[in-house]
Amino acid sequence: MFSSRQALEALRALPCGDRVLGVLAEFPDAWIVGGAVRDALLGRETLDALPDLDVTVVGDAAAVARALGPVTEAHERFGTYVVETAEGCVVDVVTARTERYDAPGALPEVTPAGLEDDLLRRDFTINALALNAAGVLHAAPAALDDLEHRRLRVFHAASFRDDPTRLWRLVRYAVRLGFTPEPATDRLAHEAVRHGALRTVSGDRLGAELRLALREPDPLSALHAAQNLGLVDGLALDPALVARALAILPRAEGRADLTILGAVIPDATWADGWGFDARELAVLRACAQAVPLDAAAPPSAVARRLRALPVEAVAVAGARGDGDTALRYLGAWRHVRLAIDGDDLIAAGVPQGPDVGRRLAATLAARLDGALGDDRDAQLAFGLNC
Repeated sequence: MFSSRQALEALRALPCGDRVLGVLAEFPDAWIVGGAVRDALLGRETLDALPDLDVTVVGDAAAVARALGPVTEAHERFGTYVVETAEGCVVDVVTARTERYDAPGALPEVTPAGLEDDLLRRDFTINALALNAAGVLHAAPAALDDLEHRRLRVFHAASFRDDPTRLWRLVRYAVRLGFTPEPATDRLAHEAVRHGALRTVSGDRLGAELRLALREPDPLSALHAAQNLGLVDGLALDPALVARALAILPRAEGRADLTILGAVIPDATWADGWGFDARELAVLRACAQAVPLDAAAPPSAVARRLRALPVEAVAVAGARGDGDTALRYLGAWRHVRLAIDGDDLIAAGVPQGPDVGRRLAATLAARLDGALGDDRDAQLAFGLNC
């Protein structure tokens, strides 16, 4: 049996939980809803150090939002507000509502409603949970039973057709929570994919779901489940390759999510249409085209080949070939600099033009391969005579 009191204490222990609940205590019709309540009831720690919280208000959502902190976004027509708390948490405050979908994949038309109706618009029963600051728990029919028995269940047969992004959430919750879709939900999910539900949703919305999958605690399992359901295809899901790439990636510079996806996509065009920006696409394409690194290649050849690549692609190239070579490049070879520059060569008599760049490149190659040291005069002499 789940304890609402224990769940309330778990929410209060979040970085922003105590203050948010303190504000909500002044609004008895304001409820924390969804995944935060689910995880609190399960005794699970949140994924994020600064979690997002969803608050549903039966009544004046704007007043609750203003009481919580600075409103950074407001859509008054729909009664939705985004608040960033002093602790850095993001709180989505919405008016309790019902939703109606005029077409498959379209954004819903919303109408203010009571809490019970609001819970019924959720994606799965296990997220149809609401807890207020007094510790009162509301749950949609079957929600607590499904939570106890680790089941994923949609509310109605058109759920995935109305909002196909729920297919991605089905995959993410199944992998993260270890829950299993109940038979009818599993059948509806496969039918939705088979009948082209995903084609009714923009690439940007699907890409947002893909990004969330890549940020899961076990992103490769999430991608594997997504591929099994037919949400993606063509991915070469090699756990050992991905693990090697992530071990090479300098985390302070590179993005783990792009490295993971870049390591498994089949070609440079796979990521088109998913809403990635130009920089992200460049990284993913470079990863897809990354050629395995050869341990026998001299440092100058490695640096020449990798210099233009993002660190994510270097990590993938190392994972596909010699990882130690990639680590040496990232840790040392890419940082090697000359004590001379083009002006020094020109001042010593080299005519201005492309030959200056050629001589500098040759000097740097000699420096990388150990033929030259730090001495400026030796580098200048080499550059003048190469």
